[in-house]
Parts: sequence; structure tokens; C-alpha cells
Amino acid sequence: MHQRETAGGQVAGRTDVEALQQILPSDWGADEQVDWASAEAHLGASLPTDYRDFMAIYGGGCIDDLIVLPPLPTGNGWGASIAGHAVGFRELWATEGGAPGVELGADRVLPWGSGCNANELGWLMAGPNPDQWPVIVWRRHDDPRWALIDCGMAEFLRRLMSAEFDECPLSDLSLWGRVGTFVHHEEQERRFHAGLDPMTGEPDPYADMFD
Repeated sequence: MHQRETAGGQVAGRTDVEALQQILPSDWGADEQVDWASAEAHLGASLPTDYRDFMAIYGGGCIDDLIVLPPLPTGNGWGASIAGHAVGFRELWATEGGAPGVELGADRVLPWGSGCNANELGWLMAGPNPDQWPVIVWRRHDDPRWALIDCGMAEFLRRLMSAEFDECPLSDLSLWGRVGTFVHHEEQERRFHAGLDPMTGEPDPYADMFD
């Protein structure tokens, strides 16, 4: 069970994704049906409960321009995954010194999201319990580039879209105080091959260019 102290001193249970569902519809989500033993063995790390819950309800996909990565490549042409992004994410941490005041090396960070005008999101694997890992964000257009946010991934998404941080934690305001639309990667692929915009489902006038 997810056990994290909230700002008010209360302990959050496995409700972070349920709270996210109150604002972010999962109509276009799908159970990713992850083999967690295999995925975590491949990644060399256990993953937080809220992320596992998110994968069971929403799966890998996009909230507008923000990609939420599944743990491993999906094999359907949608190439984003934690495994595929990990090397580049860790290189950013190593070359840019990590978040201010954090001494942990690049082997202690792991990505879970990407997008919104060149922002990269992940976890700082700061201890043995993944449910206590804070979110870290790399912002191309901010200084310092790295920020540490003491909450889990699902809570981060909810608070971002509800504008509940003191300021936007990303260097992009497209989801700040605004709820986007989540679309699972399989639905995106289906729409694309049907000549529709992968995110809106509307006819794509440029679809013929990709035949």
C-alpha cells in the first residue's frame, strides 16, 4: 500500500490514483497488463504502487503532450518506455549535476514521463521503499534545470493539473491548472491508422502524408 505523509500530516493510502481519476477521466485508458515480475527484473527496481495502479487503469499513453511511460516497450510501434528512456534520463542527471542538494548518482534515478515542451520526469530512488520516492523533473527552460518534488507520480499529476503547487513545477504551462485528456497508446495507434488525430480522434488532414 502506498504510504506517504501528506502536507497536512495525514497518511495517504492507495488513493492517489483514485484522486487523480476524480479530475482525469480514464475513458481512453486501458489496463497495460504488465508482468510486473518481468518488468521489474528488467529494470532492476521495484516500482511505486501508484504507478502500478496507474498502469492498471490508464496504462501508458499521453495526457495531451505529456507522455506517461509504460515500463517496457509495447511492441505495437509506440516506442516510449521507462526502459527505453532510462539511459538518456540518467545521462541528463550525470551531466547536469542532478537536483540541488542531492548527492545520489545517476544510477538512482528512473524516468516515468516526458514531454510538455522538453520536460523529463522521473523518480529519485532515495531509499528501499519505492512508495517513498519523490518526483524529479528536468526543465529545459528553467534554472536550475532539475527540481525535486516531494510527492508521488499520481499526486504530482493531480496537483499539476489542479495548480496546487506554489508554482508550476514544469517549464511549460500547458497542463498547469488545466486538466488534459489521457489517451492510451493503443488507441492512439488505432486512430493514427484510421487517419484520425491520435489525441483528439478528429479527422487528420495530414494523414495521407504518412501512408
